[in-house]
Amino acid sequence: MTAALCLENVTKRYGQTVAVDGVSFTAEPGRLFGLLGPNGAGKTSTIRMVTNITTPDEGTITLGGTPVGPASQARMGYLPEERGLYRKLKVGEQLVYLARLKGMTEADATASVRRWLDRFDGLDWAGKKTEELSKGMQQKVQFISTVVHDPTLVILDEPFSGLDPINADLLVEVIGELREGGRTVLFASHRMESVEALCDDLCLMARGRVVLAGPLREVKRRFGRDTVSVAFDGDGTWLDPLVDADAVRVLSRTGGLVSVRLAGAAPRDVLAAALAGGVEVDRFEVHEPPLVDIFRQAVAGAGIAPVESAA
Repeated sequence: MTAALCLENVTKRYGQTVAVDGVSFTAEPGRLFGLLGPNGAGKTSTIRMVTNITTPDEGTITLGGTPVGPASQARMGYLPEERGLYRKLKVGEQLVYLARLKGMTEADATASVRRWLDRFDGLDWAGKKTEELSKGMQQKVQFISTVVHDPTLVILDEPFSGLDPINADLLVEVIGELREGGRTVLFASHRMESVEALCDDLCLMARGRVVLAGPLREVKRRFGRDTVSVAFDGDGTWLDPLVDADAVRVLSRTGGLVSVRLAGAAPRDVLAAALAGGVEVDRFEVHEPPLVDIFRQAVAGAGIAPVESAA
């Protein structure tokens, strides 16, 4: 039995407010699935239903083909955005306790805690109280508490919040190991760049609805390659006719480097304008649009009212 997480037409209401509106997606084992959207998009409400903290008003949620419920929670590891550890407890004792709550024996829990502390170079933390650790160390202990019981589904809500670049890189490495080990990893974030860098598949949400979903490569290919960068030597006025005709929109312009979004012009038109302007073109590149721009286009195409930036 696979550990695929499947949501079908899931809806959640709080009074007259529809927090999640007919959401469907599947997160597969061995892949990193990004649940993405601005604050208020419905991500947290969706996660609470997946983890059985709340239940859907409509629709179904299954893990490995079985409806989620109290019995499925032992198969899940959940790192909430609002972190929480017992500050007065020693790290080792706390992690063993949390692992045993998920059904592990004391011997297995103790061995797993030791392995994970060693993975994060934290064996010497075991005898310290949580409050004695730095914020970064506490973040890593919180992550260990999420995976110490070897869950089949790992849910990470803003996992990089508060981490310095070195610890963030370490966490990226460990998340990759979970994916390679066949875990189903659900990564929720409002940070587009994090999802774009890490995820295999994604679901973009706005106002409680799915506006776009699928493998990241297919999503980006669907929206085409519409950003052009030109490095040149010479006068930059060659671009002005295209700008004046609203054929391109300037994204950045610094000396001999310009980046534009195509708005009617083709890439060849930009190159032709540069050559016709008599400048020497050192580099010409066509890029896929960044995920944040895809999100904005998808929201507009779905007829959803503007939402706050998810950048």
